[in-house]
Order: sequence, then structure tokens, then C-alpha cells
Amino acid sequence: MDGNCAKKNFSKHGEIIKYLKEEHSLTHGFANLIALKANGTDAGSVANQDDLIIRQYAGKEYLKPIYDKLMAEIKQFGQDIEVAPKNAYVSVRRKKQFTILQPATKTRFEIGLNLKGHAAEGKLEAINTPNAMCSHKINILTIEDVDQEVIDWIKQAYSHAG
Repeated sequence: MDGNCAKKNFSKHGEIIKYLKEEHSLTHGFANLIALKANGTDAGSVANQDDLIIRQYAGKEYLKPIYDKLMAEIKQFGQDIEVAPKNAYVSVRRKKQFTILQPATKTRFEIGLNLKGHAAEGKLEAINTPNAMCSHKINILTIEDVDQEVIDWIKQAYSHAG
């Protein structure tokens, strides 16, 4: 950020974005990236990506075996998978993101899937929120909920991402 921005001593992420957009005519995406970097809160600023995953499951340790089981299954899909932990979830990509794995609450794990144009059926629920990162989700409460149907939906999203 420029010297003027550093002198402003912004306390909120949104204040930095607003300043950069108004004073420097940046797009929201670039302003957001700069704000994240300035605060050291982006995934790339974390020295160890595993630290992000550890933080995600603090207080939600019960859900970590679900994540581990899903990742073991997903890694069998192919060698072209990129795993990108973020602050609140893990993005899994091929040529593009096909799923996110997130401990949504202390008792619910959420799988976000990119299956645009596909009808919701079975465990697959449509996400109707504008600008959502995923088109569908599956809620998981126990490791037993991770069955073949769940794996098949993730594999279908993987296939569409290639």
C-alpha cells in the first residue's frame, strides 16, 4: 500500500478496500488482494499451509476425520489436483475449483461443489445465493455420512472441472 494508506491506520479490511477503490481506482479483486496481503491474512502469507487447516479445526476436532477421509478419496481421482487451504475452508482444484471442504459449524461439515446446471437430488442441495463460490452443497454430520453417493458427487464435479 502507499504511504498515505499506511498513515491511515485502517482497523477494518473493508476500510482498506474502500480507500484503494476510491483513491486508486482499483477493482474490488485487486483491492481485496492488497488488503489481505497488507494484513497478512491471505493464505499465501501463512508460512505453513497445514497451519491453516489446524486453525480451521480448532474447537471442531470432531470434524477433522471427515476432512481426512474426503481428501484420501479425492486424491485418488488423479494427479492433477491442487489443494489450496484458505482461512475458513480448503479449495480443491483441477483446472478450476471443483469443491470446497469446510468445517461450517462445530457439528456440521459442508462440501461445496461446482456442478452448475445440475438439479439438486439425493444429498446434493442447490445453493441459490448470488455470487456463491459453489452451485451445490452436501452437509455432513458424521463420518458415516461420507458414503459412495458423496464421493460420486465430488468425482462428478472433478470431471466437470477438467
